[in-house]
Amino acid sequence: MAARSVVALVSVADVVAGDLADHLERRGHDVRQARQPWEAESLLSAGGIDVAVVGDSVTQAEGRELLKRYGGEGGPDFILICRPADLVDKVLALELGAADVESPLNVRELAARIGGLLMRRGRNAGELIVLENATVDLRSAMVMHRSGAEDQLSPGQVALLRLFLASPRKVLTRDDIIAAAPAENADAFDRSIDSRIVRLRRKLDTDTITTIRGAGYRFDPPTQRTD
Repeated sequence: MAARSVVALVSVADVVAGDLADHLERRGHDVRQARQPWEAESLLSAGGIDVAVVGDSVTQAEGRELLKRYGGEGGPDFILICRPADLVDKVLALELGAADVESPLNVRELAARIGGLLMRRGRNAGELIVLENATVDLRSAMVMHRSGAEDQLSPGQVALLRLFLASPRKVLTRDDIIAAAPAENADAFDRSIDSRIVRLRRKLDTDTITTIRGAGYRFDPPTQRTD
């Protein structure tokens, strides 16, 4: 199993850090926190950090110093969260190699930017499946709805979804499903498949899994929009 990516949160405000850490950990990342710049020195010098997020309670000078000392080749990517205003500080940070310099963002947007940097580093690239009303990250078993709500898939639901994804437009019988994605408990009777499919459809908010009367079930991938 690939090692989990590591994200350091340096002086990120508590009101954001807790939610962000939870958000990242549910997506399979390890999170380490340093509340003060001097704590960050020890954390970053130990190595093994993939992305460092430096909060706006750190002065721009302190943030740039961390970037100069620990960024660059072999070091983590840096995201500096700054107070909106000083273009000069932003430009200096970018010239020093910051991957991103942003005013305060909401947790989901910041997590998405971190995920993008990790993918660029070849770390923990998610297995993202785009459906009509939600995006599914199979690695973290998370369903992210367009409304902003999230759901967690069970191991059995992930196995069932993977089975459908591996056999698009093919009718799978109940026997196929029982053999390849068995139920998570002893209740694996033939009719329980119907209940599993209903629960999976509801959690994914999708019509792509169709019941073929008397035969089984078929997954029809949604048509991707091009506009």
